[in-house]
Amino acid sequence: MKNPSSTPDKTAMRPPTRQLAKRKSIPYPFILESLSSLDPEVRPMFSGHAVYIGEKIVFMLRDSPKSPLDNGLWLVFADEFDTSNDPKSLRHKFPSLRRIELLNGKIQHWALLPSDSPNFETESLQACDLLLAHDPRIGRVPKSRQSPAPKKRPKKS
Repeated sequence: MKNPSSTPDKTAMRPPTRQLAKRKSIPYPFILESLSSLDPEVRPMFSGHAVYIGEKIVFMLRDSPKSPLDNGLWLVFADEFDTSNDPKSLRHKFPSLRRIELLNGKIQHWALLPSDSPNFETESLQACDLLLAHDPRIGRVPKSRQSPAPKKRPKKS
């Protein structure tokens, strides 16, 4: 009879395996559920998840412990405008809408519905309703997805 303690441990003989980093789950699943009829595409982006409808990026969903101040729903606007002063602004629909601190004001066409707002879910669903109604103020085709402008050929003399 063999002594069980003398039997080599099979797990000790295996080469070490590399642990793969766990992908973070997409935060705020109710937002994607609301947009399901538009067939949203979600891609990892920075410290969040970009939401595309067709070629347009419309939202980014962010829930990161590194900078919780900017967690929530990042709205992407079609045209650059100051959401606090523009009369066409959506501020009346989204009272908690504010600039994104991480962007330092460098990108004016993104704004945040913060997840710590008491109206976060309601305002997020209102943003989804705007997309479902095809509101032209929300979403833009990123430069990386735009087709390049045709090169001008020099005139022949």
